[in-house]
Amino acid sequence: MSRLFKPFDLAGLTLSNRVVMAPLTRSRAPDDVADERIALYYAQRATAGLIVSEGTPISREGQGYLFNPGIFTDAQIAGWRLTTNSVHAVGGHMFAQIWHVGRVSHPSIQEDGKLPVSPSSKQPVGAQAFGYDTDGEPNLVAPPAPRQLATEEIHRIVAEFAQAADNAIAAGFDGVEIHGANGYLHEQFLNPLVNDRDDEFSARTMENRLRFTLAVIDAVVARIGASRVGTRISPYGQLFDMPLHPEIDATYTALAQEIGKRKLAYVHLMDQSGFIVGETKIDSGAASGFQALLGKLKSYLPDTALILAGGMTRERAEQLIEDGLIDLAAFGASFISNPDLVARLENGWALTPADRSTFYGGGAEGYIDYAPYKAAA
Repeated sequence: MSRLFKPFDLAGLTLSNRVVMAPLTRSRAPDDVADERIALYYAQRATAGLIVSEGTPISREGQGYLFNPGIFTDAQIAGWRLTTNSVHAVGGHMFAQIWHVGRVSHPSIQEDGKLPVSPSSKQPVGAQAFGYDTDGEPNLVAPPAPRQLATEEIHRIVAEFAQAADNAIAAGFDGVEIHGANGYLHEQFLNPLVNDRDDEFSARTMENRLRFTLAVIDAVVARIGASRVGTRISPYGQLFDMPLHPEIDATYTALAQEIGKRKLAYVHLMDQSGFIVGETKIDSGAASGFQALLGKLKSYLPDTALILAGGMTRERAEQLIEDGLIDLAAFGASFISNPDLVARLENGWALTPADRSTFYGGGAEGYIDYAPYKAAA
């Protein structure tokens, strides 16, 4: 049997296989609370060794998309508990991806119409949030220039990440994944062409550049333990106006070394080569840089599993695992239309194509109505 389909010990949590369901924003949560339909959606896909939830905001301030289930109110904790109970009932495991979007938000989503906040004062040109348009209708909207966070506010956000981790455990999640990728808050600190601060959270030195992310990791670990904590990163990513810069390798090597010292459960690496968001396709010109960095990262993480997502196939996953470059393989869009993806991959069954028009928002169609292979056949 391929190693991809054998059990894996993730920091003491026994996964039934090395297939991970990657976090997928679906915008299906009424009142931003996970409901019965969301519980069914994840339970249908619980044959994955590990499910990572869609991004779940740590606060109203951290939200950039409507109908996105958060993890900061009692109702949201209770809503997610129904999902985790459902996943556990069929033998699955699930981490919550805890999330703050930073500047990729819009006043129509924020309390009292406030501006989004960020370490940066720069507007994310070309980015899109999902808020209310000028007609009051849910729509893709352009984020304005954010309000730059004061130093003391950054410490408050660190504490909110720790509280969100606590809330996730109360909701029954097996752990949390700190969302440090895809152009959101953590990357806004890490990228020296975006972070224009002049305090201890500036990007002028490597220590300062990593300070926020490491403070969040340490606060979350102190609250729930390192074995329950993962983080997602996306070096060479260009989502939401994240420019490439000469210090990418140095930044993520330094970050990986610090994570390795802390012995987190995993690092979840996102390969954005050829990635499509809306009408934007990420330039794949940085693919060679990403691949070179991937070849080095595992050596800095001797006690931490490495997950790779982005353009994943069974063949690629098996080869990377065999080569010792990764430990687990994450599949994204293919899980949308193939709830039994693990069985399809293992048996070589054909995959059902996904209807992209139903990815975000809507009801049951394109969400919980995809049939498993044998039923479809």
